[in-house]
Amino acid sequence: MASFNKVILLGNLTRDPEVRYTPKGSAVCDLGMAVNRVYTTDSGEKREEVTFVDVVLWARLAEIAGEYLKKGRPVFIEGRLQMDTWDDKQTGQKRTKLRVVGESMQLLGSRPAGAGEERPASAGSKTSAPPPKASAPAEPDDDEIPF
Repeated sequence: MASFNKVILLGNLTRDPEVRYTPKGSAVCDLGMAVNRVYTTDSGEKREEVTFVDVVLWARLAEIAGEYLKKGRPVFIEGRLQMDTWDDKQTGQKRTKLRVVGESMQLLGSRPAGAGEERPASAGSKTSAPPPKASAPAEPDDDEIPF
């Protein structure tokens, strides 16, 4: 049977990144993200729901996140789902946690005040140049919306 495991998230960090190193020296970074969804109910009321997602980044991607990301900053993550399983030391019960293993990341938003001149636009397995700065019209034409 075929399978596919891909996650794409765009959201804001709920806490500062936590970077640590394995005994072999690999960097590991844990992030918390909030991803919002706005929808309208049948009665016409607008509602917003928030989903909190745990993300883990490895190697250079983890170091970049630790250096450039802070709580509240927007970030774009591509990765895969992973189920972690362990035995709780206090209760002895099996525990599980579903999280995202980030495989690429793009830093979004403006550079924070006091930051250096150079900042990577993206990191991970894919590289891309920062988007060109151009003035956009106030509202997009309906023909330009991709969906």
